[in-house]
Amino acid sequence: MRIRRCAVVYLEPREDAGFALASLLAGQAGIQRRLRWLALAPHLQGEIEIEIDADERELLGQLSPGAWVEAEPWQAQHGPVLARLLDSGLVTGDDERHAGHRERDEALRAAHWWPPAALAHRLARWQGLDSAAAMDASELSTAADIRRQLGPPPAHTVERAQPSQRLPLPRLPDGEFERLLARRATCRNFDPARALPYDLFVRMLQRVFAAQAQVRIQDDTIFLKKHTPSGGGLHATEAYLIVRNVEGVAPGLYHYHPTDHALEPMAPPAMGLAQFASRALAGQHWFADAHAMTVLTPRYARSFWKYRRHAKAYRALVLDSGHLSQTLYLSATELGLGAFVTSAINEIDIEQAFGLDPLVEGPLAICGFGWRGEHMRTSEFDPTEEVWNKKPKNP
Repeated sequence: MRIRRCAVVYLEPREDAGFALASLLAGQAGIQRRLRWLALAPHLQGEIEIEIDADERELLGQLSPGAWVEAEPWQAQHGPVLARLLDSGLVTGDDERHAGHRERDEALRAAHWWPPAALAHRLARWQGLDSAAAMDASELSTAADIRRQLGPPPAHTVERAQPSQRLPLPRLPDGEFERLLARRATCRNFDPARALPYDLFVRMLQRVFAAQAQVRIQDDTIFLKKHTPSGGGLHATEAYLIVRNVEGVAPGLYHYHPTDHALEPMAPPAMGLAQFASRALAGQHWFADAHAMTVLTPRYARSFWKYRRHAKAYRALVLDSGHLSQTLYLSATELGLGAFVTSAINEIDIEQAFGLDPLVEGPLAICGFGWRGEHMRTSEFDPTEEVWNKKPKNP
């Protein structure tokens, strides 16, 4: 068997602090501190933080992440240590026993991730978290709660000159576009009792996610033109849909095909659609009633094909999701619909439902749209009263 170190691993010295009665009785602080070393490796399935000892740490530093070497000399000198590293996946072997870790490591290498981005992406994923309940438990649900618990925030504006040095600009009268922007606000009150018309649903998908044109370099090299900018013109972000209440479309999970302008049905979630929507949104029940929700999911290899191990590539994909969500906001507002976007999502639950590999296609955000409710049950940010005091009745 030959071995090598995994492609990406970071070592973190982490300190754990806990109550120590003996320390307190001795007149000390009553805190016991323990330093441990964690190996963080984004290719691992499940837990990607592995505690290691000093011998394992040193051996990781001696093995090459690129060159395969015969295992026998290392086993002779570091047998138990090497065995633990092979079992954990921090070291991979080219035999059948270690195929799982090796294939994951090779997939990470082939995707051309910038290593810090790969680690941040994997570490930031949630599973089964109810963020709304957590905010309630921490008494951080309202702005007043947050102010009381955390103190005042940083100043709402930054001043770089004295008021007398500022050059005042004229306030121009609003046009139709300004009035559209004023009506754009995050919706937290959808009307689940009223179906979204099929034509409005189709119009939203066509505006926001459909390819408007194609540039064909060769049969295997095609670029899409959409209504939203994308890093490198690559349009790597896929749209996976959670359809709740749309006329003519069965509730369920779908993938949107941007060149055929078509829905591709996917297997339903095991837990039921309503429960899955709430789980995907990390318990943000005020969004879960939206008539249609879109999981914004980059295909990382599409971007990293051009931007290989590039420090800005992952950032560009985050921006792409922001651009798409704001196109969705504008389109929904112009059509008289409410919209939302959130990055507080349970990525792991979403990946499992749609069958996604987080190193290949990893959800970044969910945006959704539908009819606003008639009453504001959950508070919304509408300081200029452009939405609720002027909300037109649904036809």
